[in-house]
Amino acid sequence: MTVTASNTSSVHKLHSDLKSSLIMMVDDEPIMMELVQAFLEGEGYSKFLTLEDSTIALQTMKERRPDVLLLDLNMPVVDGFDILRSLRASAEFSRLPIIVLTANSDSASKLKALELGATDFLAKPVDPSELALRLQNTLSMKTYHEQLIYFDALTGLPNRRMFVDRLKWVLERGKQTEATVVLVNINLDNFKKINQSMGMLAGDAVLQQFSESLLAQVHNQSLIESDDDSDIRFSLYRLGSAEFTLLLPAIEDATTIKRSIHAVNTALAKPVVVGQHVFKMTASTGIAISAAGEVEADDLIGRATDATLVASESGGNCVRLFSEEIRALSKQRMELEIDLRNAVANGQMRLYYQPKVAADTLVVIGMEALLRWHHPTRGVVSPGVFIPLAEELDLMPSLGEWVIFEACRQLAEWSSRGMQDVKLAINVSQQQLGDERIIESLSRALDKYEVSPSSLVIEITESLAMGDSDFILDLLNQIRELGIRLSIDDFGTGYSSLSHLAQLPIHELKIDQSFLLGPQDTLKMTVIIKTIIAMAHSMNLTVVAEGVETAEHLELLRRERCDIIQGFYFSKPLPADEFFKYFNGWGSHDIQLDL
Repeated sequence: MTVTASNTSSVHKLHSDLKSSLIMMVDDEPIMMELVQAFLEGEGYSKFLTLEDSTIALQTMKERRPDVLLLDLNMPVVDGFDILRSLRASAEFSRLPIIVLTANSDSASKLKALELGATDFLAKPVDPSELALRLQNTLSMKTYHEQLIYFDALTGLPNRRMFVDRLKWVLERGKQTEATVVLVNINLDNFKKINQSMGMLAGDAVLQQFSESLLAQVHNQSLIESDDDSDIRFSLYRLGSAEFTLLLPAIEDATTIKRSIHAVNTALAKPVVVGQHVFKMTASTGIAISAAGEVEADDLIGRATDATLVASESGGNCVRLFSEEIRALSKQRMELEIDLRNAVANGQMRLYYQPKVAADTLVVIGMEALLRWHHPTRGVVSPGVFIPLAEELDLMPSLGEWVIFEACRQLAEWSSRGMQDVKLAINVSQQQLGDERIIESLSRALDKYEVSPSSLVIEITESLAMGDSDFILDLLNQIRELGIRLSIDDFGTGYSSLSHLAQLPIHELKIDQSFLLGPQDTLKMTVIIKTIIAMAHSMNLTVVAEGVETAEHLELLRRERCDIIQGFYFSKPLPADEFFKYFNGWGSHDIQLDL
């Protein structure tokens, strides 16, 4: 192996970290402990805890949490074998390195000690050089195992397992010292979108840069008042994909909490640069406080999580302090999650249908399927509430599949009742389009209900169509090869490249309703709509306008030769049976035009 300057630096840092380990010695011979400590101090070790009274060894270890234990076997009342048994039976110390130092050099004692869980065994009188080597190897192995078990491989931060372990210890100590413990839980907003649109490597780079910035702010803001680097090291944890937590173990006043919020905001304010892309991150932050150890670990974690969840539900980019009101809101959200997971199985999801009308003849030529949730106690839950929740819970692929099958079933039923030559539009989410199984779902649904592919229209948003070009283009081509029509929804709200748009295998553009319903100047709105229609027609694309609510809207769109009209001026979304009646009675509708 070639040792580079970087390798050498890493080795020196590792040895430096090892030398800061807390070494605990339990021995009823104080002179022996003094000799061992003097020698190890000469080797660069600086932190020692010596104990003659073996009866208080376990309690002392819980309070001080040593990195390694040098243990004598022959001691009165509680001997080394008893301590070994107790430590290995404890989840807290089951992996603690224990080097036995004893005058019992017989094979039986050595074997018994090793069977009880001793890491290593040295006979007294101890050879100083051998002790130094054994100690270094033991601590190095401990560090390696801890890195695998307790630290996040991506950011290098301690992970959830280490966090829970450390928090329990901090709260237990807080009961004795009456210290106030604070958790600052941080969840990066919209992080999934970075992974989905830019790929996981870009997402990893964002997490690495943010964690480095935040850890630097922990130092800069002096959030951990300690001369011990390990206290600072164990202040910031990565708990999940984009979830981090600051553990402030002994704060004295509210200024520390304010400094922690400032640290988070400062870290977020630093732009994250990945290749040619610059990300400005925001976060939902929840704070929970335990005074004098009054709250157990699980409850404190739950409080911080609840506060973070409410911050996220409030739109993100904000901070919430836990309260009983927040707990109630979080409980409602949790209940909604559970209900949403079971909504399809319980028959609560339904499709409503909004008519689409040919602009020139004013004949109903199709409809758009819109998902609605009829909750047994909450009534109709707004799509603006449950769709983002379904996306967050990764439920959209399964919900989307249900929509595809239900829409095809309904088309088949309507066809058997005489409704022919209509086209049904279905919205497809980013999560669905990111799952290649959508092709299989579409094929199976069409076959099962013997529906003509040309009667289906798949709508995807403009921003989604402009995503991962190769992947999206390939998937759209596969959908088109099935004979299904493709539509770009919300057109005009994204940042389309016309050259890229021309490459997409689409059949129509759907003008976003904001151009009709927004506060824009009428003349500018007319120019924009006219431009979009002319551009689409030059590309042989059908144009659909949604959000049509007035006769003036309809007149404008007909004048500019828009192809298809959709909006409340004709009808709100209707249940299947009502839509069928509406379709059959359409000829009796009186539409007044002044052209």
